[in-house]
Amino acid sequence: MSRPRLFGRLGARARVSVVSAPPGSGKTVLLRSWISGAGVADRAAWVPAEPGEGDPQRFWLSVLAALRQTAAGSALVRELTAAPDLDGWVITERLLTDLAPLEDQLWLVVDDVHELGPDTLRQLELLIMRAPPPLRFVLATRHDVRLGLHRLRLEGGLAEIREPDLRFTVAEAGELFDAAGVDLPDPAPLVERTEGWAAGLRLAALWLAGHPDPGRLAAGFSGTERTVAEYLLAEVLDRQSPEVRRLLLRTSILERVNGELSGLLTGDSGGERVLQDLEAANAFVVALDPGRSWFRYHHLLADLLQLELRRTEPGQVAGLHRAAADWFAGHGYPVEAIRHGQAARDWDLAARVLAGHWPGLYLDGKAAVIHELLAGFPAGELVADAGLAAVAAGDELARGSLEAAGRYLGLAERASASVPADRRRQAQLLLGMVRLLLARQRGDPAAVAEQARRLQAMAEAPEAAQAGLGEELRALALISLGSTEYWTTRFEEAGRHLEHGVALARRIGRPYLEFTGLAYQAAIEFFRSFALAVERGRQAAELAEQHGWTGEPAAGLASVIVARVLVWQGRLEEAEPWIRRAERTLRAEAEPAAGLLIRTHRGLLELARGRDAEALAAFQAADRLAGRLAEPNPLVLRNRSYLVQTLVRLGETERAEQALAGLADLDRDSGQIRIGLVTLRLAQDKPHEAIAALVPVLDGSAPLPWPAWLAQAFLLEAIARDALGDPGAAGRALEHALDLAEPDGVLTMFLLHPVPGLLERHARHHTSHAALVAEIRGLLAGQRPASPAGPRPPLEPLSDSEVRVLRYLPTNLSGPEIASELYVSPNTVKTHIHHLYAKLGTHRRLEAVERARSLGLLAPSPHRGQATRPG
Repeated sequence: MSRPRLFGRLGARARVSVVSAPPGSGKTVLLRSWISGAGVADRAAWVPAEPGEGDPQRFWLSVLAALRQTAAGSALVRELTAAPDLDGWVITERLLTDLAPLEDQLWLVVDDVHELGPDTLRQLELLIMRAPPPLRFVLATRHDVRLGLHRLRLEGGLAEIREPDLRFTVAEAGELFDAAGVDLPDPAPLVERTEGWAAGLRLAALWLAGHPDPGRLAAGFSGTERTVAEYLLAEVLDRQSPEVRRLLLRTSILERVNGELSGLLTGDSGGERVLQDLEAANAFVVALDPGRSWFRYHHLLADLLQLELRRTEPGQVAGLHRAAADWFAGHGYPVEAIRHGQAARDWDLAARVLAGHWPGLYLDGKAAVIHELLAGFPAGELVADAGLAAVAAGDELARGSLEAAGRYLGLAERASASVPADRRRQAQLLLGMVRLLLARQRGDPAAVAEQARRLQAMAEAPEAAQAGLGEELRALALISLGSTEYWTTRFEEAGRHLEHGVALARRIGRPYLEFTGLAYQAAIEFFRSFALAVERGRQAAELAEQHGWTGEPAAGLASVIVARVLVWQGRLEEAEPWIRRAERTLRAEAEPAAGLLIRTHRGLLELARGRDAEALAAFQAADRLAGRLAEPNPLVLRNRSYLVQTLVRLGETERAEQALAGLADLDRDSGQIRIGLVTLRLAQDKPHEAIAALVPVLDGSAPLPWPAWLAQAFLLEAIARDALGDPGAAGRALEHALDLAEPDGVLTMFLLHPVPGLLERHARHHTSHAALVAEIRGLLAGQRPASPAGPRPPLEPLSDSEVRVLRYLPTNLSGPEIASELYVSPNTVKTHIHHLYAKLGTHRRLEAVERARSLGLLAPSPHRGQATRPG
C-alpha cells in the first residue's frame, strides 16, 4: 500500500522525522513506499536494526555500507572493516568528518530504532546533533527512545508520525481489500473495529479472502480470531513479565482502567506506572486523558485478553466485575457500575445503582443510555423491583409508549410498599418524576400542576438536597408546567414558568433542561415575536447538535417553530430543511402534541407550495394523533381547519361539509374552525354566509390565538366583500389584513387565498403598505421573498448609565446587588432597567440581554452555566 498522504511529512524540512507506532502499524512499508514514491532511492540509506542489537560496531558498519550505496555517500564515506578495537564512538566521529563536505540532500533511514542498545543510541544522538544540514534522519520505532530529540522539537526541527496518523482511513482500507481480492461493500465497520491498525486489516483481508459473503463474516472479526490472536500473543502479551501479564488480563474486563482500579483487581501496587510504561511503549494501550491516569486497550487486544482471562481464570471473572461495579458506584460512575453489576449477574446491585441515578441520567439527556442499561436486565427483574419498574416507565415515555409507561408505573406503585425504609424516599422521588413526565406527555394540565407541586415539595426534602437534585427538580417542575401551559395556550403563565426554569437550568449547569425549556420558549415567542422565536429555536437546535439530542421531541419542536416562522413568511425553501429535521424526531412519537404540530406544518408547507394532495395526507396524519391528547387541544382545531381548507382546494366540498358536521358544536363555533367554514362558503359562492360566519371572529366573540389568523380572517372578508360588489369594504378589510401581516412579514396566507386582482386594485389606491403589497404580488408571481433585515436598532440611544446597568443584566445579580456594584440606589437601577426595556422593545430581562447581544451592545454569550460579572 502506497500512502502518499504521509509522504510530505517524511520529506519535510525537519532534520529528523520519527515514525513511532505499535507493531503492525505499517511503519516499514510506509518508509519503503516513500523512498520509492518520492524518487529518493539513490539518496536514501536504509539500515534495519537487528533484534536485540547490542553491538554498536556491527550497527555502524551497516550504516557506513548503506551510505556508501547512495550517490553522495559513495564519494564521501570511506570504507571500513570490522576490528576488535573499533568502537561506535570512533566510527561516529569518522563519519562526521567524512560527511562534513556534504552538499546534496541525503537521508539516513533507520528501521526498528527501539532495538538499539543505550551506547548505540547515544552515538546516534551525537550524529544527529552534529551532522551537516543536508543529512536528514528518518527513524522508525515501536516506542520512543532516548535520543534528546526534545530540543529539535522546540526548534521545529522534528517531524513526527504517530499511531493515529498511521491508522488506515476507510478509503485506504478499501484499496487494501480490493488489492487482496476481497469484495467488501463497506469496510468502515472493520476499520472501526481494528482502529485502522494495518496488521489487523491485513489479517482480516487474509481471513475474508475467498469467502462468498465477506460482509457477513467481517461482522464477527475480533482479536480472538486465530491469526490476530497469534500475532498479539507473540508481539505483545508474551513479551510482558508475569506481573504485567496478570494486570492486563484482570483489567481487560474494564472499558477503561486507572492505577487504583488495577490495584483493586490485581492486589498489586504500581499499576498506574505499569500502564504508563505500556502506553509509552506503544503496547496497544491508549491514554485517555492529558494526565495519563486513565487508559484503555486496543479493541482487538481487549478481545484477546478477555479470552485469555476466561481460559486461565474462569472462576474469577464474576468477582472481578462485582469489585469493579462497587468501585465505579462509589466513585460516581453509575453507568459503568451498572454494566459491571450486570456482567456479574448481580441484579440487585445493578438495579439499586440504576434506580438511584436515573434522575440524574434523565436530567442529563441520557435516554439512549438508560434504554441500553434496561435492556441488560432479565425481563422478570423489571417487574419485580419497584425502582426498575419506575425506570422502565420513564424509558417507555421516552420512546413514546404511554400505555406501556402507565403499566410499568402501576407495577412500581404497587411494589413500592415493599421497598426497604432506607430507599423509600428515593422510590417516591422516582415515582414523582415519572408521574410528572407522564402527565406532561398526555398534555394534562391539572395533573401536571399537581405533580409539579408534589415534586417541588420533594425538592425541599433533605434527601433531594443530599443527592444534589433540589434545584434540578424545581427546574424540571417549572419547565414541565410551562410546556403544558403552552399546549393549552396559557402563554403568559407558560412564559413565566419557562423563563424561570430555563434561567435556573442554565445556572445549575443542566443543558438538557435548558434545551427543553428553550424549545418551548421558541414556541411561545412565535405568538409574540418571530425574531425571538427563531432565535430561541436556533439556540435549542444548537444545544441538541452539541449534545446529541437531535432525535428528542424538544428538538423537533424547536425545529418546527423555526420552520413555522419561515413558512408564514413565505420562505418555503428555507423552511424545508427545518421541517425535515423536525420530522426525524417523529419516530418515537414521544410527545403526540409535538408530533401533531410537526405534521400540521408539513401540511401547511405543502399547501403553500400548491401540493394539495400531499398537504391533505399530512393533515390527516396529524389528526390521527388527536386521540392521544388528554383533552381537546387548540392544535387539533387548527389542524382540522387546515384539513377543511385543503379539501376545499381539492374540490372536495362535500367531504369538507362532512368534516365540519362531524365536529362538536363548541368546536364548530371556534374561531379557527370558522376560518375553514368561510373558505368552504366562498368556494360554494355563498359570500353572505361567509361573512355571517366571520362576524364572531372579527368582533372577538370567537377569538383567534394569533394576529396572523386574524389577518387571514380579514383577507377572507375582503374576498367576500369583493364578491358582493363592495370594493370600499373589500379595500378596508384588505388594509386591516395588511396591518396585521406587516410587523412579522406574514405572507403565506396570500398564497393560501390568492387575490392578485384585488391586490392590484388596492395598490392603485391609498395604502400604508405599498412595499408589502409589491412583495406579495412578487411572491404570487414566483419570486422569493426577501429575508428580513438585521435586528432593528434601539428606539432611542442608550445613555452611559443605562449601558453600565445593561452590562450586569446577563449575570445572576439581582437589582439591589447591581445597585451595590455600581454604588447607586436600587430605585435608580430599577428605573434604568425600565428605560432599557422600552428602548430595546423588550419586556423581560432575558429578552433585553438577547436583543442587546444581537445588536452588538453586549458580547456573545459566555460558557453556559457560568455566572460572571462584567470585566
